[in-house]
Amino acid sequence: MKYSKVFFQVTFYTSIFGILLFVADFGFDKPRQVQEVFNTIYFFVIGLGIVSTVVRYLERQKEMKRSVIFFDAATILATLVILYVHFLGEEAHRHISFLYSDNWVKFAIILTFIREFSERNINYKRTLLNPAQLFIASFLGIIFVGALLLMLPNATHDGISFLDALFTSTSAVCVTGLIVVDTGSYFTLFGQSIILFLIQAGGIGILTVASYFSYFFKGGASYENQLTLGDMTGSNKLGEVFSTLKRILVITFSIELVAALLIYLSLEKGYFGSFFERFFFSVFHAVSAFCNAGFSTLPNSLYETGFRFNYALQGIILLAFVLGGLGFPIVVNIIKYLKYFVLRKLFYLAGHEQKYKPWVLNLNSRITLVTTATLTILGAVMFYFNEYNNTLAEHSGIGKLVTALFGAATPRTAGFNNVDMTALDFSTVMMIFLLMWVGASPASTGGGIKTNTFAIATLNFLSLAKGKSKIEIFRREISEISVRRAFAVISLSLLVIGSGIILISVFDGEKKLLDIAFECFSAYSTVGLSLGITAQLSAASKFVIIAIMFIGRVSMLTLLIAMFKKVKQKQYKYPVEELTIN
Repeated sequence: MKYSKVFFQVTFYTSIFGILLFVADFGFDKPRQVQEVFNTIYFFVIGLGIVSTVVRYLERQKEMKRSVIFFDAATILATLVILYVHFLGEEAHRHISFLYSDNWVKFAIILTFIREFSERNINYKRTLLNPAQLFIASFLGIIFVGALLLMLPNATHDGISFLDALFTSTSAVCVTGLIVVDTGSYFTLFGQSIILFLIQAGGIGILTVASYFSYFFKGGASYENQLTLGDMTGSNKLGEVFSTLKRILVITFSIELVAALLIYLSLEKGYFGSFFERFFFSVFHAVSAFCNAGFSTLPNSLYETGFRFNYALQGIILLAFVLGGLGFPIVVNIIKYLKYFVLRKLFYLAGHEQKYKPWVLNLNSRITLVTTATLTILGAVMFYFNEYNNTLAEHSGIGKLVTALFGAATPRTAGFNNVDMTALDFSTVMMIFLLMWVGASPASTGGGIKTNTFAIATLNFLSLAKGKSKIEIFRREISEISVRRAFAVISLSLLVIGSGIILISVFDGEKKLLDIAFECFSAYSTVGLSLGITAQLSAASKFVIIAIMFIGRVSMLTLLIAMFKKVKQKQYKYPVEELTIN
């Protein structure tokens, strides 16, 4: 047992070395002799990983879950096939040439690393970092690593400065979509793949993936870890933490997979040189859409020639980013409600009566859905009439409706544009300001102050106008802490955005105030729409936008919680006085 622990440690550090080699392999050009050395090391790392998996199974076969055994068996089988193919003669390669590729060996390295990393004990020490600090640290870490990866020689065609790499990495991790260089032409396939990884990591959270993999393979987690992850995922019950993580991952990858398939089918073959280009385009835009990132490999996003009239493509991307913007708890609750509704109807048709369950669709979901639908419909109607003879003039019939709906939904943190943003009417731009500021829903991949915050603020002034002392909706009362949080978020958002506008006005005084304000609102709400000044900003202004994007993603309230130590509630109460407000 003692020797096996040492062996597992050696295997783990070897797998880390293999991943670093994997990054260097893609990031740098090498002579053939060096590539052969790399491949030899790859085979050694993979072989060590296979032995480690077998030893682990022999030691813990009775306590290992069937799903883990199946994963290990499938991984070993796939890895052995890859190695076998690479040791075959040249004649055999002609018949299975699609398998004979160095990329398959690199894929096996990734599998080896995932398996070894998942065996590590991931401990979130609340004495060192509270959940808010851990959340912020994970984002800072992935942003910095992403910037370094984007600076690798093979990530770009002509190199990139650290500032531009940091800006791009922050924009990807914070799922914003603002760019200082064109993603499709400036970055190589390797560079675009890094951006894709950063978007996915930022969308669902790197800690979510790492924690669930560790739980899946080890079959448990410490009480302290569950408390921390419970705070980060918003789980009400401690026992539901990992089932919540599982739902997040399943929903994310399922929707992205379906979206990628539908996008692939909606594309015209003539615009792509090969199957792989069309496939990568589909995957990239599916992930970018669901994560509300707004990144596109097209120079002008969906306004690009050949894509601006592809309404099927726009409809699929629209559906993907709306689902991503609703938030994981809402999507789970909607699925639960639909399941209950369908079963109830089936029971009724069969002559049986299913037991009625009240509040299957909870208050959180109802408020989110009503607010989202109201903002989207009103926004689409205003966009349609404002732009009918302007940016919508080139469209006709159903095309005008789809483009208007897309134009009203995308400011809610999606960031894709299917019209010329610089040609929009002033009244439309003002409407987009409001939609960007509100943003997506809580616990989603989007930003902004969130729909529930906007709904609570609206309900509050309606309640005050009616002379009520509490906020009521759907026969429920909104808690005081929710109201306090909502107004704290609103105040802090305006403070951050206002500070950003002032600073950029100082650093880039020649820029129009409207363009600067649009940029700051877009950055804070992680939207990614721009009136075309992002790349022209000075270095100081770019740093300001980087800071705003980061604050918008993690939220200013989370930053304050991370900075201040919690004060224990004391059992006393001061006399209450009313202040003059208006």
